[in-house]
Amino acid sequence: MDLMRAMMPLDALREIENMSDRLNRLLTGQRTLGDGGEESLALADWAPAVDVLETDAEFQIRAELPGVEKEAVKLSVEGGVLTISGTREQDKEEKGKRYHRTERAYGNFARSFTVPDSVDEHKVTAEFKNGLLTVRLPKSEKARPKSIEVMVA
Repeated sequence: MDLMRAMMPLDALREIENMSDRLNRLLTGQRTLGDGGEESLALADWAPAVDVLETDAEFQIRAELPGVEKEAVKLSVEGGVLTISGTREQDKEEKGKRYHRTERAYGNFARSFTVPDSVDEHKVTAEFKNGLLTVRLPKSEKARPKSIEVMVA
């Protein structure tokens, strides 16, 4: 295999990698728009891994966004849907620098979540630290569990 790579022109290797990337996006359900040739507009090039958890007081969504700048992340809550979106920029090719493998995803990302009716949408907060975005969706007071003491008569 190494001999084949050595004999194959670099442009051919890039084309094979691009084809593999497009096939992976197709198989994972990531849609793209284009005119049949080169992809002109990617709706989402990748999706960050997330954890969704619930406590008595809130829901939390934790999204892994290593290498993404805070300014490149957008959050919106609209019509009962929370959307996390943004862009992770790829390093520019520089003279004297060649990539032999690129496995991290770059470009636009997006994840959307239906917000439960029990969430107070006006109190949603977010924190971004060390590549981890934590979105807190507090429950409204009426949705929180309450304990009631039972009196014995």
